[in-house]
Amino acid sequence: MHNYQIQPMAIKKIFIIPFTFLFLFALIGCAINPVTGTSQLMLVSEQEEIEMGKNLYPNAMWGAEGGGGEYRDETLKAYLRNIVLNIHKVSHRPNLPVAFAIQNSSVPNAWAIPGYVVITRGLLTGLDNEAEFAYVMGHEMGHVSARHSASQISYGMLTQVVLAGAGVALTGSDYSDIALTLGSVGGSLLLLKYSRDDELEADRLGVSYMSKLGYSPRNAISAHRNLERVSNEYMKSLGKDPQERGFFEDLLSTHPRTSVRMEELQHIINTTQLAAVRGDGTNRNKFQTMIGNIKNINNVYIEYYDKAVRALKKGNTSEASSLVSKAIAINKTQPPFHALNGFIMLKSKNYESAKGSFNNALNLNNNYQPAYRGLGAACYLQENYAEGIQYLKKSISLFPEDVPSHYFLGMSYFKTRVYGSAIPHLRLFAKAQPKHPSIHGVLGICYEGVNDLSSAYNEYALQLKVNPNNEMGKQAASRAEVLRSRIR
Repeated sequence: MHNYQIQPMAIKKIFIIPFTFLFLFALIGCAINPVTGTSQLMLVSEQEEIEMGKNLYPNAMWGAEGGGGEYRDETLKAYLRNIVLNIHKVSHRPNLPVAFAIQNSSVPNAWAIPGYVVITRGLLTGLDNEAEFAYVMGHEMGHVSARHSASQISYGMLTQVVLAGAGVALTGSDYSDIALTLGSVGGSLLLLKYSRDDELEADRLGVSYMSKLGYSPRNAISAHRNLERVSNEYMKSLGKDPQERGFFEDLLSTHPRTSVRMEELQHIINTTQLAAVRGDGTNRNKFQTMIGNIKNINNVYIEYYDKAVRALKKGNTSEASSLVSKAIAINKTQPPFHALNGFIMLKSKNYESAKGSFNNALNLNNNYQPAYRGLGAACYLQENYAEGIQYLKKSISLFPEDVPSHYFLGMSYFKTRVYGSAIPHLRLFAKAQPKHPSIHGVLGICYEGVNDLSSAYNEYALQLKVNPNNEMGKQAASRAEVLRSRIR
């Protein structure tokens, strides 16, 4: 996946997809690059590319690149999707499936994986015209056309995130400090490390595709200028938050400086065979009319919602409540506003009111994943485990790598002594939060419950390394002593 500009989310844990020598030997092969016509190393078929995209897509939409899920405005989506489909028709791989979505995130960004191309609310509202949008989408689709993402997988260079915590802070007991946020300002990344040559090729393809549709290629340059502007504005909105600013700055450093990119783009424009420009080459008036509503809503997100999320993450519930109440007063149609209100109430242990807010969010969008997570967490905290399990299953079906949902689902099974069902969910949480003060002890009990004594002993040993002095640590010490002799 290409991260077109910048994403300021802190990566908690990353892992590189390993390729053993045996695997490489078995699968190594060559393919013809659809853009260059030259042979290249390729370990994945076209169908495997598409499957990869299907697997990555829900996790990226909800937990990465700013999260937030899909921004729902069917009229706007249909208008923009038509432009994307026109680009797809003139691309080098028009046979691939392609779906378009607006990601409900303030982070200025766009990305593409096989089968999908996405732009965030934060970037879309910063563009000036159709031509700029066509260039951004053409650039992203160019990475897929040239099989850059597939090539990265072939070389074992795909960096994926273990969505470590994804906004959950569980620092003590089961019921300790819960800060379940929505992912719109907070989350992780699914990042493909494209080379400079790949980026230049995507730039060239973006210019070529937009020109074939009659857009003026000079708007590729203005698109970059607007990207720099909205990026600076977003950086300013982060204030002094060291976590987000630091990561934001790290990502900026991986991209060519704007002045260099402008020179390279101008050279591309000068050396690319261009088609005739249609009309004014921008279709600006229609574009601005179509994005008018989302621009207004984006302002509410930036001014109130995003600040409320940050306030909640810092434990300032009264400030968060005040800010999100203002957002809802201005616009009641946004599910994230109501769900955030639910999480604020959840942290304040006002569980029934929290459920009401989560249900308000679901009434607006019955697939709004964070609301299912919130309902599941509320049920868990009320010890209503059976009902909570159903909500959490739905949450994970929408966002398979949502660590907080796995935690609460695993703990719900643990509380009801369905240890076999608890283990896979708690193992995922333990992988994301290996220093959690009690998770290894809980896993030890689960493994004992299914008579896997060796795994139980190992988890108790980990518990003693992480925290031997809390209640779970003392229990782990006792059980480890008993199991030591039994597994010899």
